[in-house]
Amino acid sequence: MSKLARIITGAAALLLLAVFAAPLWRIHLTAPQYPEGLGMQIRVKTIEGAGPTDLQNINGLNHYIGMKAIEPGEIPVLTVMPWVLGALVAGGLLVAFVGRRGTLYAWVAAFAASGTLGLYEFWRWQYEYGHNLDPEAPIKIPGMAYQPPFIGSKDILNFTATSWPGPGGIAAFLAFALAAVAAVVAFREGRQRTTVTTVPDSAVVAAAAARVHAMAAAAATAR
Repeated sequence: MSKLARIITGAAALLLLAVFAAPLWRIHLTAPQYPEGLGMQIRVKTIEGAGPTDLQNINGLNHYIGMKAIEPGEIPVLTVMPWVLGALVAGGLLVAFVGRRGTLYAWVAAFAASGTLGLYEFWRWQYEYGHNLDPEAPIKIPGMAYQPPFIGSKDILNFTATSWPGPGGIAAFLAFALAAVAAVVAFREGRQRTTVTTVPDSAVVAAAAARVHAMAAAAATAR
């Protein structure tokens, strides 16, 4: 790996540290009775309300329609995610230090797999909370599900739910983009080196063939 590829890889790994400081995702609910809205923020190891009582109010509303209370300590992925992200940060810095293309490709693949699995787990969590409802709930609407949108906006009863990446999620996407750029740079460098190595070999073979031909011509002339 060149110095450029190493710098980009190290920058991608360091940018991932922002995930530990800023929310990964934000979900916001607005309704006539909540004009200022209710929100919750998904962080690397917890879920919290956007305001001091937002999560409590959301759980109170969810109770009436049969949704489970959102308890961060009962969501297994929140205990695993900090370790996975920590490993990705350490792995990226190690790759930048070692400077081998094979380790870079492996790290980018692990990064992509972790991100894909994390997004799937987020969608699955939303699905379970929105579909697995208590049959004894005070408010029951046959065929109704309350899964918020994965990304974008959606009307749920008299609420409008919006879901977008937070600053930490945006940083994670940018970090992966940088990691992909580093992999492309390293791949192109590898191809250029192969070409540079191959051209002299071909020239040597051509020169040797020319010498043999010249020697054969000289021998024929001497006869």
